[in-house]
Amino acid sequence: MPVISEPYSFNEEDLYVDLQPIFGQPLFLKCEGFNFAGSIKLKPAREMVKAAERAGVLTPESVLLESSSGNMGVALSVIAASKGYRLLCVTDSRCNLQTRLLMEALGAQVHIVTQPSPHDGFLGARLDYIRRLCRQDQRYVWLSQYTNANNWKAHYQTTAPAIARTFPDLDVLFVGAGTTGTLMGCARWFRHWHRLVRIVAVDPLGSVSFGGAPGRRMLPGLGMSMRPPLLDSSYVDEAIQVEEADTIRACHSLARHGFLFGGSTGTVVSGAIDWLTRHDTPSLTTVAIAPDLGERYLETVYQANWVRDLYGNDVLPTATQPLADTREARETRRAPSARSPGRRR
Repeated sequence: MPVISEPYSFNEEDLYVDLQPIFGQPLFLKCEGFNFAGSIKLKPAREMVKAAERAGVLTPESVLLESSSGNMGVALSVIAASKGYRLLCVTDSRCNLQTRLLMEALGAQVHIVTQPSPHDGFLGARLDYIRRLCRQDQRYVWLSQYTNANNWKAHYQTTAPAIARTFPDLDVLFVGAGTTGTLMGCARWFRHWHRLVRIVAVDPLGSVSFGGAPGRRMLPGLGMSMRPPLLDSSYVDEAIQVEEADTIRACHSLARHGFLFGGSTGTVVSGAIDWLTRHDTPSLTTVAIAPDLGERYLETVYQANWVRDLYGNDVLPTATQPLADTREARETRRAPSARSPGRRR
């Protein structure tokens, strides 16, 4: 039985859900939300703070500063509260109310950007605000999850090897793309493993990470309004995009079986199931990474009126309708291929 004194010392690393009974496809879902921050972001948050401490950047007078759509902000709030740092999280109007209240309950200050940048969307506006703060006051320490190599190194050191231990015959890994820290850490680790693993990035439609056209995105978490600085597409075999309506369908299908996951997880699961449906997969060993749990989405993804107002009346499946039936006759939209010429499957 683990006994801890710091909330960032515990993370459940070895929990998987077999999704074949639900979706009829061979897919194991690695659950990353069972820690005190409720998401996979606790790993890079801890690594970035540790690196800043080792470099002597953080002092008792410092104010941690970060841009986040939610989960990284919560993870840093947990760590800052435990270590005694002040934290300012810059988010935007898409951030779930529950997520914002959670950060504030942990002692963080939250600033909400309400107007997107004309060219770089809400993310660009958040980063512009942060840069202005850093110029005005040297007490701010911006960890910059979008450019900080410790973001992907956290997953190189923990997430990827944990998957390899449990699934030594892994064939395909599905990873959601946000800052691409999880994607790059896992892809780099598996590039040097003893067997080839196909890396499939899952991105929401409207994200420009892999060259797709910008569009409306209402769910926080995955996707970017600019190319992620951490992304090296030579490590990615394929990038696919998922409509938000299909994200919501996946979340509700999981919830009907007692698994309440967040929007980012719904996107990854939806993309993975579509990919598996389009390929001959019975003999493949496949894993998808679930970044978050669902409690923070009760007023959005799991709120019927919110869903119908934004996506229409036919998005929510009936009590007996499986996910595959709700998307019949529609093809998954893919981002432009992101293949490495040196890697053939």
